Amino acid sequence: MTVIRFRVNGTARTLDAHPSTPLLWVLRDHLGLTGTKYGCGIAQCGACTVHLNGQAVRSCQVPLETLRGADVVTIEGLSRDGDHVLQKLWAEMNVPQCGYCQAGMLMTAAGLLKTSPHPTDAEIDNALSNICRCGTYPRVRAALRRAAQQPPGTGGKVSHG
Repeated sequence: MTVIRFRVNGTARTLDAHPSTPLLWVLRDHLGLTGTKYGCGIAQCGACTVHLNGQAVRSCQVPLETLRGADVVTIEGLSRDGDHVLQKLWAEMNVPQCGYCQAGMLMTAAGLLKTSPHPTDAEIDNALSNICRCGTYPRVRAALRRAAQQPPGTGGKVSHG
């Protein structure tokens, strides 16, 4: 067992667990943050995507031992009140169907907007390698395009003009 200190959604955490425990299971089983989903366990589907030190990563492949001093943001921490521009647009534009993959999809999309505030269609397609069995990709792309059109500093408020 190893004691690791890191931050999750802005809160300092100390965890004593096996160093090879994947971040996905740390979040779900040790911290009770079940918004991050298990999909494939081999970093292919993207259901487990979180932000690690500002980068979108597949948490099923990140061992606990690499988290010392790290900053992790999960879907629960994307916004305190569910008012991130992407969360609002996801609901408004009926992006999810079954919804299982959508936490990972949202975290991937938010990561893309952080690095590329006005992504091209090619950048969107390249970044969103998440698998959605319901096939909501056109709505995801449309919501991302709309989020990129929001004026800076709107605090996540969706503009309808």
